[in-house]
Amino acid sequence: MDGAWRKLGGDMEALQSGTDVLFILLGAIMVLAMHSGFAFLEVGTVRHKNQVNALAKIMADFAVSTVVYFFVGYSVAYGVGFMESAEALSKKNGYELVKFFFLLTFAAAIPAIISGGIAERAKFYPNLIATAIFVGVIYPIFEGISWNGLFGIQGWIEARFGFPFHDFAGSIVVHAMGGWLALGCVVILGARRGRYTKSGETVGIPPSSIPFLALGSWILTVGWFGFNVMSAQTIESVSGLVAMNSLMAMVGGILGALVVGKNDPGFLHNGPLAGLVAVCAGSDVMHPVGALATGLVAGVIFVVTFTLTQNRWKIDDVLGVWPLHGLCGLWGGLACGIFGATALGGLGGVSLTAQLVGSTLGIAIALAGGFAIYGVLKITVGIRLTEEEEYQGADLSIHKIGANPEGDTQP
Repeated sequence: MDGAWRKLGGDMEALQSGTDVLFILLGAIMVLAMHSGFAFLEVGTVRHKNQVNALAKIMADFAVSTVVYFFVGYSVAYGVGFMESAEALSKKNGYELVKFFFLLTFAAAIPAIISGGIAERAKFYPNLIATAIFVGVIYPIFEGISWNGLFGIQGWIEARFGFPFHDFAGSIVVHAMGGWLALGCVVILGARRGRYTKSGETVGIPPSSIPFLALGSWILTVGWFGFNVMSAQTIESVSGLVAMNSLMAMVGGILGALVVGKNDPGFLHNGPLAGLVAVCAGSDVMHPVGALATGLVAGVIFVVTFTLTQNRWKIDDVLGVWPLHGLCGLWGGLACGIFGATALGGLGGVSLTAQLVGSTLGIAIALAGGFAIYGVLKITVGIRLTEEEEYQGADLSIHKIGANPEGDTQP
């Protein structure tokens, strides 16, 4: 009888681990699909002569991210390596391996975010070097601090402010980090030639394809429910509250961007992304009404700050990744401390002061890293296409082929 119970217990444990592996694997696949969303969002926003480059950057960045995160970044964040036998790695149905895959898709979002900011004028291989450093070292340091207690900083925040810094799915860890890294890259790279006149006037550069832009937005939006919901990482921890809050923040972002953006389709299709960026941190603790408010504010933040960035501050952030990911991510980190509080219908366990401290730390690491790495690359190998290459377009200058090769050969 005891043997039968032990066997049953073993079978149940195997079923549980197998279910968890499938659960997190599906999440990894959904977030992997989001990278095609990043690609098409950029393809639709940049000019036709830079569309091939947009696609190539996202693909190459993901490959480089995988290698450096496997050998370096994951170990920095979690102290776990994979240089063991295949037999050892396959324990618990290989759960650690699919967990790596899932978290890799988060890490690889960093260069995908940056790609949109530096579009149309950045060299290809120096950018891959930056990707390797960001994903191998800079991002994993803050990832480890936030999600693995690295350096004891979370313990200090909890002791000082009553609760640790809370970021369930990466408003700060992924999005704010990516957005503030991008700011340094964009500023050092400089504006596209012809974007601003000598007198300081802004020259409009319209998107090349609204349908592609919208396609990228929809792919990202759908995949985001894997990004947020599957951050539970086990089937027993999954919460419908996260799904509902993601939905409400998404529509809040749409409505905020629609109204303030005055029906502009570029703003409209970035609205859901702004809301989803902002709700990541507190999606597991907010009330749905709080999530709706978080998304609504995020949609407004994106439209207002994108306009200021481009027109008043003359920062040529092509896709607006600093407003979208950097500033809406920062808002999300703080909103978690506001709408996650029990006084506003949340589940509690969060502190606005702790959120402010953790968010500020993440931004400081990203801002310093972006300026430092791109500054060194600019001095050593150069980071920008020549004036002639930029005029010709990154597609022909770097990849020697355009988005429609057959059409290019027609007289």
